[in-house]
Amino acid sequence: MGAELVGVIQSLMSTCRLHSVDLYTYLVDVLLRIADHPDARVEELTPRLWKELFADDPLKSDLDVIPPRHQWRRAG
Repeated sequence: MGAELVGVIQSLMSTCRLHSVDLYTYLVDVLLRIADHPDARVEELTPRLWKELFADDPLKSDLDVIPPRHQWRRAG
């Protein structure tokens, strides 16, 4: 199971690279979107179609809005 999973992930990474899709942006968007996305349209979540349909306005993780670490320091 481990090697098979690694193969799936490597294939996904290569497909993103082939279509000039940012892997992090793609994964965050798909993981947030997949629960509500219709099963009959799952192919829209492949990197090639995702780029056409969703790349201009991807969903973002709450972690993307956390300020950089240096802004956490107290003044003074």
